[in-house]
Amino acid sequence: MKIQVNTDAHIEGHEALAAHVSTTVEHALRHVHDRVTRVEVHLSDENGGKSGAHDKRCVMEARLEGRQPIAATDEAASLHQAIRGAADKLARLIDSQLGRVASSVRTPNIPTEE
Repeated sequence: MKIQVNTDAHIEGHEALAAHVSTTVEHALRHVHDRVTRVEVHLSDENGGKSGAHDKRCVMEARLEGRQPIAATDEAASLHQAIRGAADKLARLIDSQLGRVASSVRTPNIPTEE
């Protein structure tokens, strides 16, 4: 699973931040890592240099093998909270989509003769 981190002009994209993002994403998606080919992470500060509640935003887009991309967004007071929130949401979305696929592949219940 490849993880790509993008930041806006108000966030410094240093190695420590990229490492934190990678660790968080890998941990959240560890149970489906073989189905995810790439995760793009976009970090932004909605208020620029000003402070404010829930002004840090994280958008994560996962690309699953043979499927359309799935995206999750979270806004929080800190980047770390937004990253964690988006990773958790993305994991739930992927689980939901893969669960739907698995249930549609199962054979229907065929009534038995009594």
